[in-house]
Amino acid sequence: MAVEPLIFELAKPGRRGVRYPAPDVPETELPAELLRDDLAWPEVSEIDVIRHYTRLSQKNHAVDTGFYPLGSCTMKYNPKINEAVARLPGFAAIHPYQDESTVQGALELMWELQEMLGEISGFAEVALQPAAGAHGELTGVTIIRAWHESRGDTGRTKILVPDSAHGTNPATAIMAGYQVVTIPSDARGNCDLEAIRAAVGPDTAGLMITNPNTLGLWDEHIEEIVELVHAAGGLVYNDGANFNAILGIVRPGDLGIDVMHYNLHKTFSTPHGGGGPGSGPVGVREDLAAFLPGPRVRRVEEGDEEPRHELFQPERTIGRVHGFHGNFGMMVRAYTYIRMHGAEGLRRVSEDAVLNANYLRVRLQERYRPAFDRTCMHECVFSASRQKANGVKALDIAKRLLDFGIHPPTVYFPLLVPEAMLMEPTETESIETLDHFVDAMLQIADEAEQTPEVVTGAPHTTEYKRLDEVAANRTLNLRWQPPVAEPAPEREAVAAD
Repeated sequence: MAVEPLIFELAKPGRRGVRYPAPDVPETELPAELLRDDLAWPEVSEIDVIRHYTRLSQKNHAVDTGFYPLGSCTMKYNPKINEAVARLPGFAAIHPYQDESTVQGALELMWELQEMLGEISGFAEVALQPAAGAHGELTGVTIIRAWHESRGDTGRTKILVPDSAHGTNPATAIMAGYQVVTIPSDARGNCDLEAIRAAVGPDTAGLMITNPNTLGLWDEHIEEIVELVHAAGGLVYNDGANFNAILGIVRPGDLGIDVMHYNLHKTFSTPHGGGGPGSGPVGVREDLAAFLPGPRVRRVEEGDEEPRHELFQPERTIGRVHGFHGNFGMMVRAYTYIRMHGAEGLRRVSEDAVLNANYLRVRLQERYRPAFDRTCMHECVFSASRQKANGVKALDIAKRLLDFGIHPPTVYFPLLVPEAMLMEPTETESIETLDHFVDAMLQIADEAEQTPEVVTGAPHTTEYKRLDEVAANRTLNLRWQPPVAEPAPEREAVAAD
């Protein structure tokens, strides 16, 4: 079969896709250290470039093209109305250096988003500046450190982190200068209360808990956990990555949680993946608001005048954690999503997410071993230990799913489940899509018993077959370069007869 030529193979000297006009300002020499002698860029036409990137996009799996049950990452559909609103000139064509009087609409949106996030979660104040979930974590734990230091309580050196927490939590605690104490899970997937009782003390700065946790479970002892940490003088940080499971049902602030970040991409449908941009706002109880990063937005009402919005620095701020005010485009998208749903719609989001996950749990539990025998929240965890007995691992099942046009779930996480498969269908998927996924998983279970080589040799239908992922990680090649053409061999002259 003929192979489409690569873009470098289409290059011809002098071929161009665009011609720039002559400069209307004086030309300036760039510093020599910023220049390269040869970039080896292909010289191609505009249509060659368009076809190249369009073909690349068609090789990718995306939530717009198929089911994407990547557990704990919440790859939910991004409504296109969000994109349309974010592209309105009044949002897309402004700059953070503009005078506040010229961007009152943008500031009002930020203020309203702060207020809505606080109302949804039960927190007094919210900062929008952090750029992603893990960035929100670091911001929140830094606030905890600043609060303790403001009280002269400098002997608190440890953060408790359950083994069912998000994987970034221990890294965040260490980056903030704390020692990590791991709290094991009990037989039902909750934090082990006795382990917490044994761990808390005068050196406890706080607890970082993910609730619902990465096992897809609501911690049945959350209020007792909060009381234990508070009694020891620590604060409780909730990783809000799984907040999309409890919208309109539970407000973490009402449970005594002190700090929480929100993943706008996971809960409120802003784009996810590709390295960003993300957004990880942080909510806090009232007495922690003075430590939030700034600038923040506040509403000013003076007599009969129209309310205006202005930027301000919290009194004891930990400082700026991001350039300007955060990723504003993500704020617009999340604001649109919240306004489109309203309070009743947001509750329905979580109810449907939990319903979909439990549908998968019940339909698959006869063939794949559930990690815990209890109702899950927005995601469910299975172990492929039954299949491994026939030589088929969780990774093999993930690869085989590609042949069905389905992105695999997360595998080998959470770490405390052997051969883990973490599935999150989200609320946006239909019963037909879920049934297609279940049928594929059941067929793979049959294959694992009857023809395991079909699964261990997968994928069979994708353009690239199974890759050596270990070698790819150990010998990174992040920049493709065209091969250097071999010079043509010299031919000897042949004498004429």
